[in-house]
This record gives sequence, C-alpha cells and structure tokens, in this order.
Amino acid sequence: MEQEIAAFLEYLAGTKGSSPNTVAAYRNDLTQLAHFMASERAKGILSSQEELLMGYLVNIKGRGYSPATGARKIASARSFYKYLVASGKLKENPVRNLMSPQVNKKPPRVLTQVEYASLVAVPRSLPTPEARRDVVMLELLYATGLRASEIVSLQLRDIDLDHATLYCRLGHAHRQMHLPPEVVTLLRAYVADGRLDLLYDEKEQALFLNRRGHQLTRQGFWQIVKNYAIRAGLGERVTPHTLRHSFAVRTVESGTDLRSLQQALGHAYVSSTRVYKQPLSTVK
Repeated sequence: MEQEIAAFLEYLAGTKGSSPNTVAAYRNDLTQLAHFMASERAKGILSSQEELLMGYLVNIKGRGYSPATGARKIASARSFYKYLVASGKLKENPVRNLMSPQVNKKPPRVLTQVEYASLVAVPRSLPTPEARRDVVMLELLYATGLRASEIVSLQLRDIDLDHATLYCRLGHAHRQMHLPPEVVTLLRAYVADGRLDLLYDEKEQALFLNRRGHQLTRQGFWQIVKNYAIRAGLGERVTPHTLRHSFAVRTVESGTDLRSLQQALGHAYVSSTRVYKQPLSTVK
C-alpha cells in the first residue's frame, strides 16, 4: 500500500497541482489508514477491504476527532481509492458506500471595509521599512485573496507591473491574477525603494523580505497580521486567512460567479468555494 500512496501523492503534486500543504495532509491521513489496515489484517479478524474501511471509520469516530477532521480523513481515503480505480490498480472502489461524518461548517469570519481600514492604518502610521512592506502585503492580500504561503513565496519575476499582472506559481497550481491600479502603484514604489531598505544580498529574488534580508516566512506573516489586528482593536482572531475570506466575500457580492472565484482562490473543488454563499460573520 505504501507504493500506491506514494504514487497517489506524486499524482497530486505533479498532475493535479495540489499545494504542498494539501499533499502533506493526504500523506498524514493515508499513512494513518495504511497503519490501521496493516494492524487489523495482522489480527485476522477483518478480511475484506470493505470491512477494513468500515473498521477505519469506526476507529476515527472512537478517537474523538472533530466531525471536520473525520470527514477530511474519509475524503482522503475516497480520493485515494478513486485514483486506484482510475489508474487500473483496482476494479471497484471499496469506499463508494462509506459515509462521511456530518459536518456543519462555520461560515468564515471576514473584515468589514471599516475594520480593514483600521487594520492597514496601523502600519501606515509607522516609519519603518518593515511597516512599509507590510502595507503592500496587506493591500495585495486584500485585493487578490492569495494564501499567506503564496504571498511570502512571491518572487520578483512573479509580478509584471507594466501589465498589472501577478503570477502565482506556488506548487504546480499556477494561476494568473490581475492587479488593481492602486496595488500596482504600491508594488512599484516598494520594488523601487522600500524593498531595497531590507535587501542585503543582490541575489535575493524574494519579493517580501524580513529584516535580515531573507524571504519572509508564512509564520512571520501570520504573526505580523495578528499583531496589527491587536493594535487596531480587532482582537487576536484576525489572520491572513481572514483577509482572504474578505476578498472572497467582496468578490461574490460584486456579482462574480463561483467558478471564477474558485479559479481566483485556487480551490481544487468548487465545493470549497460555496461557503461564500452563506451568511458570514465579522470578526467581532
């Protein structure tokens, strides 16, 4: 089973263009599945694939996982076996009748325009090179809905300011995004001046640099946003993903269809995008 899992993960990364985080989640879930099935087979009680998988579902419920986590693990198994059938390694899908736990998804929290203005006003009021960088990052995230990992992975070659275009190349799921004029202006000034205040090595190509002149990390960006949110009086619940949600909600409210939003957000399935059709709540 290990070889099949390895082939499936390679398929996800190479053919499907799944992000490293998605591939890692599948790896963890399927490794757990493989260990369970090997253990149960050794006991000699459960024999068929269907029995083993039903036992796996019972095991997941008994471990006290949240419904969302349980549903994700079942979805991982379902995708894996669907791949095995499609690739000719299995004739029938043994999880076709396996039911996932019911999940009541909470609507994502978003910022109102006033709350976002309060957030970005904090770095705007500061004179440091890091604060000038942070204004650009916040405005770019709010305007495009990029993931935090995608923002910090941007390289100089990924922005074409003359054509107001950004290329998101993280993993294999590449996509092209249009940049609004105000963001182009901010990026142009940052690249020409603000970034140079943080640059130590001329060979460094990362767009957003930390105070040591290296590529900013995802964890660093999360902490930056949370710190500004606290200073803006928005509490600790604001993260880069809150701004991504806010972009998605504004896009839906502008009349954009879900398929177009799915492409903009880089969702593998439109089912992930449908959550933005629900009534949403602000951070407070």
